[in-house]
Amino acid sequence: MDELFSKKIQYIEISGIRKFYNKVNKVDGVVSLTLGQPDFAVPELIKKEICDAIINNKTMYTANEGILELRSEISNYLKKRHINYYSDEICITVGGSEGIMDVFAVFLNEGDNVLVPTPAYPAYENCIKVLGGNVINYKLNDDFSLNYDELQKLIKHEKPKLLVVSYPCNPTGAILSKKDSEILHDIVKNNDLIVISDEMYSSLCYDEYYSISQYDDIKHKVVLVGGFSKMFSMTGLRVGYVCGTKAVVDNVIKFHQYNVSCAPSIAQWGAYRGLKSCLSDVEYMKKSFMKRRDFMYSELNRLGFDVILPKGAFYIFPSIKKFGIKSDEFCERMLKEAKVAVVPGSAFGYGGEGYIRISYSYSMEELREAIMRIEEWLKRI
Repeated sequence: MDELFSKKIQYIEISGIRKFYNKVNKVDGVVSLTLGQPDFAVPELIKKEICDAIINNKTMYTANEGILELRSEISNYLKKRHINYYSDEICITVGGSEGIMDVFAVFLNEGDNVLVPTPAYPAYENCIKVLGGNVINYKLNDDFSLNYDELQKLIKHEKPKLLVVSYPCNPTGAILSKKDSEILHDIVKNNDLIVISDEMYSSLCYDEYYSISQYDDIKHKVVLVGGFSKMFSMTGLRVGYVCGTKAVVDNVIKFHQYNVSCAPSIAQWGAYRGLKSCLSDVEYMKKSFMKRRDFMYSELNRLGFDVILPKGAFYIFPSIKKFGIKSDEFCERMLKEAKVAVVPGSAFGYGGEGYIRISYSYSMEELREAIMRIEEWLKRI
């Protein structure tokens, strides 16, 4: 049967995150800390806006690039964060995932090299492979910050067309510091490449937020991908966006229109209301995640894990190297013996081996129960 299917599709696999999540569903009584999905409800004003959109028959196709009202609000929101894009430099997509695929499709020719961090969200590598590009991994520093010496060597020798950066980061929770953003700016300015900056978790940054998108002098070399799945806890409503120069966005729209026509109309109106009226809900959610982060960081340290304090998103990425067990086996055993599910670091590339990803986007009750079970399990192994 394999000869029937595209060889490019055969080169990719189901996400390691979902693979492990599917195993979790077959085990009873598990506390699962696997998925990156806020446990908060969609803000009430967003719900009302979506319902009103249905009642008022705002259910037709929108413009391919999305409703102007939402694009204008995204522009206003980003400008408050020192990121300057106008409404005609923004395309609304079906979540950030479609946005990432669109951007790769617009830039990649067969055989083009793309620098991708490891560990990283697995979609990057697989989208690149489907489109015929070559993935060149670059390792991060021990604290998951960018390793600029390695980046510069790879840029010199591999001549990449694209560089992927992702801060705040899934799976590590790392963010981009001011100093690192300045060094990255210089690298981008002095080399012939385009940066794809995945900023899906930008609203969940616990320290000062810095982005490569904040530098106007390299705007023509930067494409920003963002969205509302995490920001407004609307993961299933699928609204993201791509920002770039008008030339970039015009080409994104070409691919986007033949792929999906437009993002869901009623969800676009919901995101618009969110930006207009629900930023206080985002702050409340962020403060709650910070409390959960602090709890998990303290408890994992107490249990003897080597762990770096995450400064964004809602993931923590402790090392398990001292246990001498591969991450797949470690997580399999924890699932079966402790009834706690987390994601093997190997799901995020070879740079993730020796780690596990724990999502703290779950209630404090679930986090406390998970820690108690892990503690008892560690005594047995």
